Amino acid sequence: AYALVSCWYVLTLKADVVIASSGPITVGLPGLVAKYLRGRKLVFEVRDLWPEGAIELGLLNNKALQKLAYWFEKKCYNAADLIVALSPGMQHEIVEKHHHQNVISVTNSANIELFATTQEFPANITSFKKKKYALYTGNIGMVNNVEWMFDAAKILGKLGRHDIKIVWIGDGQLKQKLAERKELEGVDNLILMDLMPKNQLVPIVQNALVCLAPLKDTKVLNTSSPNKFFESLAAGVPVIQTTNGWMKDFVSKHGVGFTVDPNSAEALANKLIELTDHPEQLIKMGLNAGKIAKLEFDKTILAKKMLDSILDV
Repeated sequence: AYALVSCWYVLTLKADVVIASSGPITVGLPGLVAKYLRGRKLVFEVRDLWPEGAIELGLLNNKALQKLAYWFEKKCYNAADLIVALSPGMQHEIVEKHHHQNVISVTNSANIELFATTQEFPANITSFKKKKYALYTGNIGMVNNVEWMFDAAKILGKLGRHDIKIVWIGDGQLKQKLAERKELEGVDNLILMDLMPKNQLVPIVQNALVCLAPLKDTKVLNTSSPNKFFESLAAGVPVIQTTNGWMKDFVSKHGVGFTVDPNSAEALANKLIELTDHPEQLIKMGLNAGKIAKLEFDKTILAKKMLDSILDV
């Protein structure tokens, strides 16, 4: 419905360039209308690799629909004058598969000024202590491997490490179910908090031991580019992530975090114990994180990169 309504605006509004930002892939429809019915330049921004993601996660199982989705994906890529990928991993996949000549990567940005400006830890928070928690923010759902984190919290409790908490701030389809399990199973190492404004979130990010950026173990998610990753770096906090893609290479190359097996809750629990007992290794990582965020993920730098590419088109 959104794509169809957007076609009306594409046909009636004045424009030199139309930017279609996807997924889902149907957002490409108004882009194609602009390209072929009005002769406008098309910039196709790819924030998720559709339909690969839906197929790998078991959300699109009908073979006929899969075939249609792949056909439509190819049409969108072929029509685009510029493709903007949300991560270097997505850029590589698109170039390799579709051989498009004009593909750039513009990642999510981080609000450096907001996240790098030190704020006091909230006095009203008493359920966890500074530098004694791993923080996860965002969607509490299947894609984000939340049960892996839940199981790690259980293991910490069984090991008697009640000083280490895993804190979730967000909402999602699995939140209620896991909140009920938390009460039923007595998982005290897991703290659930509701969504909050970004300015209130900042000091909680800044005072985390590490921030968590977990994803399910599927190939397509190796190309993901989650907001929380960039915000953690901007706050000078090391990241624990789980993919085997560009983020794994990035944290290793720049010394800003760790990659942990997404199928082993024990590995996460053990890493959190290690870092809590030997936090000195995190000091340099935190400094590295703040520096690289300013160099590569500042919104001004990324906006200029995208605007320059649109002007070239």
